Amino acid sequence: MPTTLVALHYWAGAGHEFDALRALLPTVRLLSPDLPGFGQQPAPAGFDYSVQAYADWVAAYLRQHAVGQYTLLGHSMGGKIALAMAARRPPGLQRLLLLSPSPPTPEPFTDASRAAALAAFGHPAAAEQTFRNITQQPLSQVLHRQVVADNLCSQRPAWNAWLERGSREDISPLMPQLEVPCTVLVGAHDRAITPQTQRQQTLPWLPPGTPLGVQPHAGHLLPLEAPAAVAALVQAPA
Repeated sequence: MPTTLVALHYWAGAGHEFDALRALLPTVRLLSPDLPGFGQQPAPAGFDYSVQAYADWVAAYLRQHAVGQYTLLGHSMGGKIALAMAARRPPGLQRLLLLSPSPPTPEPFTDASRAAALAAFGHPAAAEQTFRNITQQPLSQVLHRQVVADNLCSQRPAWNAWLERGSREDISPLMPQLEVPCTVLVGAHDRAITPQTQRQQTLPWLPPGTPLGVQPHAGHLLPLEAPAAVAALVQAPA
């Protein structure tokens, strides 16, 4: 089990989506920042919101927090950022855990879905609908409100940039540089990025033999819907 876990959140989310892991992993130093443009984290001046810009920001964050050896966990958007980070072979990285990751290739978004998501920015009713779309397990009212509030406090430049550019970026040419063990976990009922998408667009780019776990009864928000399963993934031997 790692002594330090660096966890990167999903699009329109925030770092506190991993809070349940703290109680389940009491001996692990868990770092789960809000990524630029989401949660309470403003974007640096001149930030271009590309996947590589986010990877640069995370690398700087690790230096600021004197992170030595660590496991990198990425959820959805955070998964694609984690893949870009891991392809750089950063010192100290021991393992890569991917939760319903945005694949290295462009996400299978239709133009209509992308346009609808762009138009949904800042609308409470749309945030509620997104909550229903990305969850399968019932969550507490506290977590429900958290997911909706995180959606609504996203900053417009970050929101738009991921939909228009980040989700479309193709970082698959970088994937041969991966040299750490990887594991993928996805919810069986994930409607945002389906298990089939992971089999077709993520696994082929990962090291041979990378396992894909499918969590029954869960949707896209694995850290909230199945925190015990995520904790078990962290604790499992590489």
